[in-house]
Amino acid sequence: MAYELTLLINNLLAMINESLEQNTTSTSGTHLSFWIDSVERQSFTPLANDLDTDVLIIGAGISGLTAAYCLATAGRKVVVIDDGEIASGETGRTTAHIAKELDDFYFEIAKMHGEENAKLAAESQVDAMQFIADVVAKESIGCEHEILDGYLFLHPTDEIKTLEEEYNASNKAGIESSFVDAIPGLAYEKGPALRFPGQAQFHPLKYVTGLAKAITALGNTIYTKTHATEIKEHEVVANGFRITAKEVVVATNTPVNDRVTIHTKQHPYRTYVIAATIPKGTVQHALWWDTGDRESKWVNQPYTYARLQAYDETNDLLIVGGQDHKTGQHDEEDLSQEERYRNLENWAKLRFTAMQEVKYRWSGQVMEPVDLLPFLGLNPGDKHIYIITGDSGNGMTNGTLGGMLVSDLILGIDTPYEKLYSPSRISLKATGDFLKEGANMAAQYTDLIKPAKIKSAEELQPGQGAVVGKGLNKVAAYKTEAGIVQTFSAVCPHLGCIVHWNDDENSFDCPCHGSRFDCNGVVMNGPALSNLKPISPPAK
Repeated sequence: MAYELTLLINNLLAMINESLEQNTTSTSGTHLSFWIDSVERQSFTPLANDLDTDVLIIGAGISGLTAAYCLATAGRKVVVIDDGEIASGETGRTTAHIAKELDDFYFEIAKMHGEENAKLAAESQVDAMQFIADVVAKESIGCEHEILDGYLFLHPTDEIKTLEEEYNASNKAGIESSFVDAIPGLAYEKGPALRFPGQAQFHPLKYVTGLAKAITALGNTIYTKTHATEIKEHEVVANGFRITAKEVVVATNTPVNDRVTIHTKQHPYRTYVIAATIPKGTVQHALWWDTGDRESKWVNQPYTYARLQAYDETNDLLIVGGQDHKTGQHDEEDLSQEERYRNLENWAKLRFTAMQEVKYRWSGQVMEPVDLLPFLGLNPGDKHIYIITGDSGNGMTNGTLGGMLVSDLILGIDTPYEKLYSPSRISLKATGDFLKEGANMAAQYTDLIKPAKIKSAEELQPGQGAVVGKGLNKVAAYKTEAGIVQTFSAVCPHLGCIVHWNDDENSFDCPCHGSRFDCNGVVMNGPALSNLKPISPPAK
């Protein structure tokens, strides 16, 4: 009993310490991305007093900072808060393709929303790309912004029909594409392929750092290490202080203000990235991506994509991503995270023979809407709370578009994209996917009664975590490198799913809606707003 009481006290002290430090985690996992590792970000202080503003923006990634920039340049008083640092969430874990061609394909969007809406979606992507280029020029942001070609090629299991359908649909939507027999830089892929001219890439951390400097130069304020715990129309509580605002924008990858509605319309996926050196000049810069399937159940046809990035005097970085699976739904019967990284490395070595040492690897989180388009605009049921979510693998353009669209709505500017991206929309053609994803989510609640694979926290190795115990008494346990066992409730505080241990990023991940908690139980990703509850370990 004394041992269990000591553990509980230690857990409580750790949680209090985390609260006082206001979530100082610099990134949503243990792996540093190249972007985060290569930039010294502008430093901001935590919120330490009540305040009032025109617009409060929660989230300092590309979505939130784009909205803040648009509103600030229009003369609105803006405050931005983030529970980490600038771009410490998914903006810092992207591969940073800036593409007019969408991951979900224009022929699929046309089937779901009609050809006119597919054309509107294409126009919005072009607008977002142009916005980025204009801001880079106007604010003189040195972020290696580069216009280049993109190439879509067949996965070995796919058929040319996919390319033919996308060629017809993309051109009909206004996105130029053409068939090519060979893919520059990718001799292994014999073609045919689709070439998309006028795509782009950049260094996302340098870009958003430039946005932040422009926002603060206009007299606005950014607070980091500032965690919102209560979000209502006109009022948000963060770090224990009250912020009153005429309008609130939630730009947190997945909304942390909404408990149910939006989370039934989109679903979280983990995606993996490696970055390896390759001699400069070996391969011409371009974007490459294949027609593989995003869902991990199709283990034989995973989606993969690649690009290059300036690295040092003699090398570029080859950045390759893919191997997605649903967040928290990884187990021993599926591929391990280590195997996913190895698959990316093997894929890259086959296609880029000059590839050298893997310098970085990291993972990120992608939100997949059931009807293929992001949710940008007023939160359902609210009049003054806006959301930007559902990036669907196009986070750089959809995040930028979300910031532009939401700022237009707040400023009263008519936008042709409001209805298309409305978070309140209902897409009847997505009913099948909605029901399938809903069934998958419901199935995760059976974890409440399934036996844990590890019976006791004492079985853990230092640096290892797991869910232990049985029934409703399951515990999220982590053994520190010093051998101290920390235990928390395994029940996600969002809607009660049992979390799963993520051995790659040393986190506890919710398989229902994608909330993530670090090894100390501290929330890193929404929709959960609070930490895992510290408890005594289960009885042996």
